[in-house]
Amino acid sequence: MTRSPELARSLVAEAVGTFALVFAGAGAVMVDAKTHQLGHVGVALTFGLVIMAMIYAVGHISGAHFNGAVTFAFALSRHFPWRRAVGYWAAQLAGAVAAAAVLRGSLGGIAHVGATLPSGSQGQSFLWEVVLSAILMFVILAVATDTRAVGEAAAIAIGGTIGLDAMFGGPISGASMNPMRSMGPAFVSGDLHALWLYILAPVIGTSIGAVLYQFVRGEAAHPAEPSP
Repeated sequence: MTRSPELARSLVAEAVGTFALVFAGAGAVMVDAKTHQLGHVGVALTFGLVIMAMIYAVGHISGAHFNGAVTFAFALSRHFPWRRAVGYWAAQLAGAVAAAAVLRGSLGGIAHVGATLPSGSQGQSFLWEVVLSAILMFVILAVATDTRAVGEAAAIAIGGTIGLDAMFGGPISGASMNPMRSMGPAFVSGDLHALWLYILAPVIGTSIGAVLYQFVRGEAAHPAEPSP
């Protein structure tokens, strides 16, 4: 059974990592809207780089989910115990809201506090978020759970995938792929009109990605091992 101090450290790591993701990522959106110095490519790279950095920083402590949909898909594919998922979701949301609050307090409400919003119809963005999230989870499961993959490159592969998805998907849906990344800025800015799709679509997408990789892997999912 997980000892409470170690679980607490995992939850703090998830909160810190998600804080960094939203502060850097949503912050980049706001800074670009204010200064026009980053550009779309700069914003996409910021998202990829902050994820890469945080995986290296705390991946060995919490697994570096920073994403409620990823936590869900890990549990669904039996690589993470369901009993810990609620704690991870709470920690991730707390980190996301805290980061959005700091951004709002320091930069104001510019760009809806970096919220993810559809550029076209909500149906279009829903479809794109499902596909982008599936691609992301496919890569995550490959590098994080398959011993045949190069584990040391996991942070680079995952960060690179997020940067890639944001590069081409950002102009369409915002390329959230992460309910927490969207919920933090949405709650703080008060712009909730499209939030439902940024919660539901990543969960569906990561679930599809997890199932697809389990099939391609050709091995049964391993039961989630109890944490030390």
